Amino acid sequence: MKAPSLPGPFWLIGCGNMAGAMLERWLEVGIDRAQITVVRPSGRPVAEGVRVVTAMPEGEVPALVMLGVKPQRLEEVAPVLAPVLDPATVLISILAGVEQASLRARFAAPRTIVRAMPNTPVRLGKGVVGLFSDSEHARARETVGALMGRLGHVEWFEDEASFALAGHLTGAGPAFLFRFVDALAEAAEKLGLPAPQAARLAAAMVEGAGALAAASEDPPAELARRVASPGGTTEAGLKVLDGEDALRALVLRTLDASRRRGRELAEAAREARRA
Repeated sequence: MKAPSLPGPFWLIGCGNMAGAMLERWLEVGIDRAQITVVRPSGRPVAEGVRVVTAMPEGEVPALVMLGVKPQRLEEVAPVLAPVLDPATVLISILAGVEQASLRARFAAPRTIVRAMPNTPVRLGKGVVGLFSDSEHARARETVGALMGRLGHVEWFEDEASFALAGHLTGAGPAFLFRFVDALAEAAEKLGLPAPQAARLAAAMVEGAGALAAASEDPPAELARRVASPGGTTEAGLKVLDGEDALRALVLRTLDASRRRGRELAEAAREARRA
């Protein structure tokens, strides 16, 4: 895959689990390391050839900036970052729950601010990245889309509410799926399989099933029906999951809890700005 082209210096403000996974993938596909600067208080190195600093570089204006800190640190970062940016800087935020209006209130200069919601499989180029921006600047949107496209499947959203909901589905979804895989493996262990073997089989199973679901034109419900022979063992298990809509109700509560927490974070960001 061709390396993404950068229009100039690219700053990563913070480089935790998610931003780190994105950076690893970009480096793997050949992004120009010399154009990347990671700003992190610890100064801890991230990769050979990538500059790491503990404060905003002086005498330099970035073409791209990605906010990768925890949302709670926005009030600490914004006052020192905002004065450095100019109208041509494209600001990308992966901060969960921090809305476009909250970003614009803190970063007045950039014409283009893009909210991005990636998930951890971006490290393998198998991620999902939702994008939203109130800017119609075509070249900036193209640059961000191409950059994120090296991480997996990319979708732009026309409204921020849909972007936020999709972020809970795809951003938090891997954690929910990992819990389910872990529960399957644990159940097999309790029923007699050695723990390492149960974990290997569960992980291999979900990899294959996920690939089949992604490649198939049929909905997952139909794929499940094909696995379950009438009166067979799979059908017996599905009756437990489907009984009183137990699984669907649990997943709905799970996703809604994530959505409600996102709204709380958004409100916290609005309140912090008003304070």
